[in-house]
Amino acid sequence: MSEETFDKTQDFASMGLRSSVLKGVADSGFENPSDIQAALIPLVLAGKDVMGQAKTGTGKTAAFGLPILHMADPKISQQALILVPTRELAAQVASELDALGKHTPIRTTTIIGGESMRHQSKSLEKGGHIIVGTPGRIMDMQARGQISFDKIKFVVLDEVDRMLDIGFREDIRQILSRVHSDHQTIFVSATLEDEIEKLARRFMKKDAEKIQTTGDVLTVALVDQKYISVEPWDKQALMLHLLRHEDLDTTVVFCRTKATVHRLTTYLNRKKIEAREIHGDMPQKKRSSVMKSMREKKLNVLVASDLAARGLDIDHITHVINYDLPEDTDVYIHRIGRTARAGRRGFAWSFVTSDQGPLLTEIEKLAGVMIEKMDYPQFTPGPIPDDVREDREKAQKVQQSLEEATKARYAPPTPAATLADTLSEEQLKTMFPDGKIPKNAPTRNLGTRFKRKRR
Repeated sequence: MSEETFDKTQDFASMGLRSSVLKGVADSGFENPSDIQAALIPLVLAGKDVMGQAKTGTGKTAAFGLPILHMADPKISQQALILVPTRELAAQVASELDALGKHTPIRTTTIIGGESMRHQSKSLEKGGHIIVGTPGRIMDMQARGQISFDKIKFVVLDEVDRMLDIGFREDIRQILSRVHSDHQTIFVSATLEDEIEKLARRFMKKDAEKIQTTGDVLTVALVDQKYISVEPWDKQALMLHLLRHEDLDTTVVFCRTKATVHRLTTYLNRKKIEAREIHGDMPQKKRSSVMKSMREKKLNVLVASDLAARGLDIDHITHVINYDLPEDTDVYIHRIGRTARAGRRGFAWSFVTSDQGPLLTEIEKLAGVMIEKMDYPQFTPGPIPDDVREDREKAQKVQQSLEEATKARYAPPTPAATLADTLSEEQLKTMFPDGKIPKNAPTRNLGTRFKRKRR
C-alpha cells in the first residue's frame, strides 16, 4: 500500500474499535487507516448501508472486516455473510479476518466449492460467526439446511462489480432475497460502473451512502505500465525471451482463456522454465497448492486466467504480464493491482497485437494514463507462418478484385468513335446494323428511360 492512501490524521483507536480488535490491527502492522478505511469504518459502525469504491491494494477487507469484528456477537453463529467471486479470494479474505480478529472470540468459516462439505459443516458448528464464501457453495449448503440466514446481521459483497455481472447476478439475487432479517449491506469494489451501482442499490436501504476514494485514476501509483507490440504467433517466444533475459523475479502472466494458460505453461516447462498454471478447471486442492508455493516464494512464474486476478494478494509480486489484453477493461485494473504491494514498485507489461490499438486506448482512458510503448530490439520476431501468409495473400487478392470491379463499374463509357477505330467491320455491323455509328457517348440518365435536365 503506498503512502498516499493513508489518512495520517487518524488512528484506529480514535474510531472507537474495541481493544481486542485493536490488538489484531497492531499485530498486522497497521498504524494509520487507509483512506477507504477511514471513510467506511465509521459509517458501518453507525449502522449505515455503504458502497465503497477504492483502488486495488488499499485495504478494503479491513475496511468492512474491522467494524464487523467489533460489532459481532460471540453468542450468535452465522451472523455475517461475505460473498466473493472466487475461491482464492474467499481464502484470502478469511485469512485476513482471522489475523485481525485473533484476539477476539469471533471466528470465520470459509465455504467454497472443491473442499469437503462435511469439514465446512463442522467448522460452522464450532463457531462460524462470519461466513466467507462463493455463491454456488453457499446456495448449496443453505438449500441442505447447513447454513441459515435467519440471524444474518451483515451482508458483504466483495468485488461487487464482478458479483453483479451477468454470470453471478441471479445467484446473488436469490441469496439476498432469502435474507429476511434486519441487516446491514456493505458493497466494495475497485471499479464500479453506473449500471452496476444502480443494480446494487436495489439490494440496499434508500439512505445507503457511497464512499469513493479512487478519484479519476484507478491504478496503483507505483505500477510502471508499458506495452510491447507483437504478432500473435510470436507471443510464446517473446514471453520466453523476457523470462530468460529480464530480471522479472516473481511474475504473474495473465491469459484470456484456460486453454491459453495451459498451452503457455506447457511451452515454458518444455523450455526449462519452471512455471505453474492456475485456472477454474483445476481441482481446489491443486489450486491451493500452487498458491501456497507462490506465497512461500517457491514459485517465480505463475500463468493464470482472470479467475485468479481477484484472489492474488501476495506482496512480493514484481511483474504482471498481460499475455492477452482483457476484453473487459476493468479486468486490466484488477490484474495490474496484483503488483506494487506494500509500497514496493511494480511493473505491468502488456502484449499488444496490431489489431488491438482501440482496446489499448480504452484501457488508457480507464487507467487515466498514457501507456508507453516498450521498444524491444533484443527480440527477433519469427517468420510469418505459412497459413497466415496464405490467408493474407488471399485477402489481398480479394481486395484487389473488389477494387478492379469498383473501378470498372464507375469507369466512364467508351466513346463510340473509339469503337470504330478498334472494332472490325463485321463487329460494327453486328452492333450497328443500320450503319449509323454514334459519334458521342450515350447520355447518362441515372438508370431511367426519361431524360432529365438540370434546373
